[in-house]
Amino acid sequence: MLAHIFAIKYLHIMEMRRDVFQAIADPTRRQIISLVARQPLNLNAIAEKFDVTRQAVSLHVKILTECGLIIIRQEGRERYCEAKLQKLNEVSDWIEQNRQFWNQQFKSLDKYLNKVQVTKKSKK
Repeated sequence: MLAHIFAIKYLHIMEMRRDVFQAIADPTRRQIISLVARQPLNLNAIAEKFDVTRQAVSLHVKILTECGLIIIRQEGRERYCEAKLQKLNEVSDWIEQNRQFWNQQFKSLDKYLNKVQVTKKSKK
């Protein structure tokens, strides 16, 4: 009973905190993104590509949906997963910011090491 109360009260908070970084952290979810980026697929077609249960695939798809990387489109009785890759821009923006930061740090380090090396040579 206590676990049920915890789940009702707190699990929705954890779901709300999901973001694109969590989505791509799992290799299975990255593979699912790659599959549906090529063409929309139903859950059974996705599940056939993996050595896990359909329920596990459904959970991965749910997380990808909550993160905004997949939408589910109903066609008759079938539900198709379509990729919405715009959210991956958050990842590329973050990578670019960090790339710029680290490039600047390495340039500063290189400049410092060259200065130290020149100073050592001039003292000899």
